[in-house]
Amino acid sequence: MFLALACGGGSSKTEEAKEETAAEPVQEAPAAAAQDIVTLAVGTETLSTLVAAVKAGGLVETLQGDGPFTVFAPTDEAFAALPEGTLESLLKPENKDQLVAILTYHVVAGKVMSTDLSDGMKAATVNGAEITITTSGGAKVNGASVVAADVEASNGVVHVIDQVILPPSN
Repeated sequence: MFLALACGGGSSKTEEAKEETAAEPVQEAPAAAAQDIVTLAVGTETLSTLVAAVKAGGLVETLQGDGPFTVFAPTDEAFAALPEGTLESLLKPENKDQLVAILTYHVVAGKVMSTDLSDGMKAATVNGAEITITTSGGAKVNGASVVAADVEASNGVVHVIDQVILPPSN
């Protein structure tokens, strides 16, 4: 459910993420840097659908691993914007492979902070396919806007995005 991206260095922008809560209600769990990515997401009200998907995909243990990971985490609203019935279908056990493919498309190995991003940058995801980062007019991942950046966890960083990004079809 989570996407991890490899990023290097950078400082926490937790205060900036909290300031964005007025526009986008992203609530960060306390002492986020001491928490792994999954624990951080569980404590973030607007990421409950992602948490449910990560559990259904059997990715909890992986995303609690050493990492580091960079995860582009879609909000509950992003999942709600999928075509009707899509999420429900993906959460069914028989569609686990498809769910895992989508979730791992949101993850890059390594810790990539927003200051490491550049316009037109490409990054290989855990899924094996590439994502494209654009920075003109604000950071975007395959067109999905980053609404909260640099939320640090003990095993990486989370960037909250406003859309579910889908891997290219084979």
